Amino acid sequence: MSTIRTLLLASRPISWINTAFPFAAAYLLTTREIDLVFVVGVLYFLVPYNLAMYGINDVFDYASDLANPRKGGIEGALLPPRLHRATLWTAAATNVPFLVFLFAMGNAASAAWLLVSVFAVIAYSAPPMRFKERPVLDSITSSTHFVSPALVGLAIGGAAVSLELVLLMLAFFLWGMAAHAFGAVQDILPDRQAGVGSIATALGARFTVRLSIVLWAVAGVVVLPTGWPAAWSAVLVIPYIVNAAPWWNVTDDTAASTNRAWRRFIALNYAAGFLATLILILAWLG
Repeated sequence: MSTIRTLLLASRPISWINTAFPFAAAYLLTTREIDLVFVVGVLYFLVPYNLAMYGINDVFDYASDLANPRKGGIEGALLPPRLHRATLWTAAATNVPFLVFLFAMGNAASAAWLLVSVFAVIAYSAPPMRFKERPVLDSITSSTHFVSPALVGLAIGGAAVSLELVLLMLAFFLWGMAAHAFGAVQDILPDRQAGVGSIATALGARFTVRLSIVLWAVAGVVVLPTGWPAAWSAVLVIPYIVNAAPWWNVTDDTAASTNRAWRRFIALNYAAGFLATLILILAWLG
């Protein structure tokens, strides 16, 4: 039971909603029905997907995580080596059945986005790719982790491609890049000590924080032409900008202090998700 509990914690339950919600919202607004594909897709992006994403990360980041004081709680598990093999096997065993079903029930577009999604999950942490150690590509890949479930939901639901839809997905992608980049700032010192590269270690704390704020702002601007009610989602970036703004002039030596903002960021995601749900309800009713 302790092994199962540890693996469950490694999947970051606090973050499950961040990947399940995009799929659910995209599929539901496209098809306007709750069916077997919806249920299976939500369950997949809720647990197995996160076990793969975070479990693979914890296995291959174990050495560097030992030196990171943030690890060992909700901000990142410290997975004991004795469970590394079990984690990888469990991730594979829980992902494959769901993926087979979604591939079988989908189409060429949804299959392509599923492949992109799975590739991003593996490539981010597993060698030899280790995209998480390739500055800028790390933020791009991390954002893909959260945007791709929505793209799978849209594609498998048969959504028609429109300018408004492209702008919404672009804004979501920019938000994801900003979130990852800002989160990387707090780990600059331990990452450098461990020889781990990231967008923050490459660009520096100050530039990375400013880049994150700019990306959030651009994400807000991008959705404005989408019309009612989607354009209202522009306001969702404001709390993130306000949260990060005090660290506009942060230095590499004080980068760890951004952890205070990052802890609030986790709570902001739930608040933003609630507001996004209200906007989705308006879109549904409209």
